[in-house]
Amino acid sequence: MKWFWIWWLGLALLGTAGFGMYRQVTLLGELEQAGSALAAEAAQRADQHDAHLTALSAIAQADKTDSSAFLEVATTILRFYPRIDEIQLVPLDETAPMAGTKPLELTLAEAVKSAAEASTGQTALLTTPERPGHYLMVKRSPNSNAARDGLMLAVDAAQLLASEAPFWSNGNATLRLTMPDGTMIYGPAEMPAPQFSRRLGSATQPLLLEASMPVSLNQLLPLDRLAAIILGAGLIAAIGSALVQQRTRTRLAERRAELSDMESRLAHAARVNAMGEMASGMAHELTQPLTAILAQAQAGKHLLARQDNAALGKVLDDTVGQARRAAAILDRLRNWSRPQRALPTPVDLAAAIRSVITLLEGEAAQRAVTVKPRVPAKPVSVLADPVELEQVIFNLLRNAFEALSDQPGPREVSIELAEADGAVRLDIADNGPGVPSELVPKLFTPFTTTRPDGTGLGLVLSQRLIERSGGEVSYIPRERGALFRVTLPLATGDTKA
Repeated sequence: MKWFWIWWLGLALLGTAGFGMYRQVTLLGELEQAGSALAAEAAQRADQHDAHLTALSAIAQADKTDSSAFLEVATTILRFYPRIDEIQLVPLDETAPMAGTKPLELTLAEAVKSAAEASTGQTALLTTPERPGHYLMVKRSPNSNAARDGLMLAVDAAQLLASEAPFWSNGNATLRLTMPDGTMIYGPAEMPAPQFSRRLGSATQPLLLEASMPVSLNQLLPLDRLAAIILGAGLIAAIGSALVQQRTRTRLAERRAELSDMESRLAHAARVNAMGEMASGMAHELTQPLTAILAQAQAGKHLLARQDNAALGKVLDDTVGQARRAAAILDRLRNWSRPQRALPTPVDLAAAIRSVITLLEGEAAQRAVTVKPRVPAKPVSVLADPVELEQVIFNLLRNAFEALSDQPGPREVSIELAEADGAVRLDIADNGPGVPSELVPKLFTPFTTTRPDGTGLGLVLSQRLIERSGGEVSYIPRERGALFRVTLPLATGDTKA
């Protein structure tokens, strides 16, 4: 009974936390989607302002003595576009009369005039205490050095951001609109850290739209969902508790002699459970030597037809080597499911690198890839399995070759081997496009791949093989290309094979 309550509490807490995280991500996703739609809608509205300014400027210059046509069009714009609630035509000549849809303060008129006189052709954006919650668009008219007027549109930011989307009507989200220089136009003076930020896609009005949405506990955990989680956790806990009790009774009935080797049998069961993943990985790896054997056999037929026995002998030697390599890979598969395995032995990593480079010389030439090894001439001994070590180097080099398949210009792969602090570091880098940032956290997860025909098991298998030897494989971010680093313990002189 004790286990039931412990499991129920644990599952209820885990389920509640998981659902809360899911709701948090969902709500923020809704904010991102709604904010993007609102920013696009506001940008479209902002682009209409430029068209209004152009039309009004043309009308103002067409009728230089009478402003009635200008005011008629301006009034029509205000009626059909509520976010534009004021239009003014301020002459640069102080003796000329102003024309506008409402009386204009002298200080604001001077600001409009100054902005128009300083204009080099671009629309100026202003904010002023006289028009809180608004931003002013000022353009010289005509838009040349011979300008005679300053044309102003006052845009109500609240109307610019008005939306009929249900998301914004619930009142949970807070909006803020700021000028390109950071001056606030609309929104609260104090606002939590924005969870959405986007500049309007308008050439003349690149205003910054920000949104924040505090998420309440009731939003994260609705009462009905919380009750369902608790009830579901209780049901699972009851089933689990019954299974535990049944398993305990079964174990008590087993022979006492089996308890001594329980740990080894459990470890063996874990390896057997991983056989499916390992078998897929081995199928991926066996493709490489089998492809090489097929290519060498075809080459051997051509050499035999030409009676080139000397070259044929080398091809047959390479074929034998690839067959042995495939056999060794299959042997790794058998060893994977066995309860015991051999201890790592000292291996010359430098020699293993040179062996793999020789094996891939043909493919490197075919892909126009230049391999630049920086490997010491002296032996560099590490504790590892020889076949597994060559398999890892082979995988990393092949991945680098394939990453350069569509690379324009020089294609280079560098291999650097160095010793440091009792360990050996092997770096394999290419000058390709690198790994997409969204894939980096899942790089060593099974079935993660950037190639349409990839299995996503090569790096996973490489990581497992290196970890079995007490080392690690890591990806090092770079500005250009990809860098994979293999670290292994350095074999000491008294290491026993």
